[in-house]
Amino acid sequence: EITRNQDRPLVTAQDVNINLSDDIYFAAAVAEKSQKTVVGITTDVVQRYNTFWGPQMRPARSMGSGFIVDSSGYIVTNSHVVGDGQYDSITVSLIDGSTEVGEVLWYDSTLDLAVVKINRTGLPVAELGDSDKLMVGEPAVAIGNPMTLDLERTVTQGIISGLNRTIQFDNGTVIEPLIQTDASINSGNSGGPLFNAKGQVIGINTAKINSAEGLGFSIPINTAKPIIEQVIRDGTFKTVYVGIRGMDVETFKMVYGVDLTAEYGVVIIETVKNSPATEAGLQPNDIIIAIDGKKIENMPDVQRKLYEYKENDKSQFTILRNGQEMNITLTLKIQPAEF
Repeated sequence: EITRNQDRPLVTAQDVNINLSDDIYFAAAVAEKSQKTVVGITTDVVQRYNTFWGPQMRPARSMGSGFIVDSSGYIVTNSHVVGDGQYDSITVSLIDGSTEVGEVLWYDSTLDLAVVKINRTGLPVAELGDSDKLMVGEPAVAIGNPMTLDLERTVTQGIISGLNRTIQFDNGTVIEPLIQTDASINSGNSGGPLFNAKGQVIGINTAKINSAEGLGFSIPINTAKPIIEQVIRDGTFKTVYVGIRGMDVETFKMVYGVDLTAEYGVVIIETVKNSPATEAGLQPNDIIIAIDGKKIENMPDVQRKLYEYKENDKSQFTILRNGQEMNITLTLKIQPAEF
């Protein structure tokens, strides 16, 4: 029988506060706070291929991670974890050991992001942080399934090693900006969260990139925030568009041998009829250097910036026209299916 002095109450483990300023313990605090919001995602695809004997089918299974962003069953993960939307079935594994059928509501392979929905309510929700405030050297914790579900919710610890990294995928797709971390990230960690020391999600881990040991990358959570909000509100995300075909200044100089005064920006090659660009008066040879004060260096910069807007939002484009800087306001529209 346990006895205690009446003047000194018995202290249980739940009463002990973990000091987040102590590097030894902050990862434990993050795991305690946030691991229940992390899920395992199993994607089954029937691959179809031709052989000498005719068409054949072969089942394929991949595994990854995700995290809950709304108690009604909305989950963020990588696009490649869910087969870039081409899947036969998705199974989501929760911390209580139960599984649910998942449905992809939205995905974008260029961002390597996807939102999955399961038919479940009352779920624990991850707290989202602010990836714009990250500093190199601050602590980071990754939680996910590094190999199989047998190793689910593995916790790895490291630091933010770099910011605004640009990496090229195996298929040639370029993704930026990325957070670089030395927290261990393996294939099954894809889609799982990267936390700061407060247990807030500041990135979505992606192992789609072939990386060296001690070199992992995460998509900043601020890239996903406007997408998450609209998918929860409307059931999907509809992208607005400008209506241009463009090329970054450096490539334009190299391809056309033209000496431009601009050191960076996107040169408009062509504008689309009846698009926000033509209606606002953008013209070929205009050079876009900023959108609402955000520096623009290439077409992916334009696309990433557009994820922040919804239909009929106004946006100020800063351009160079004949060497003169000017501002033009566009009213953004939903991108048509044929664009």
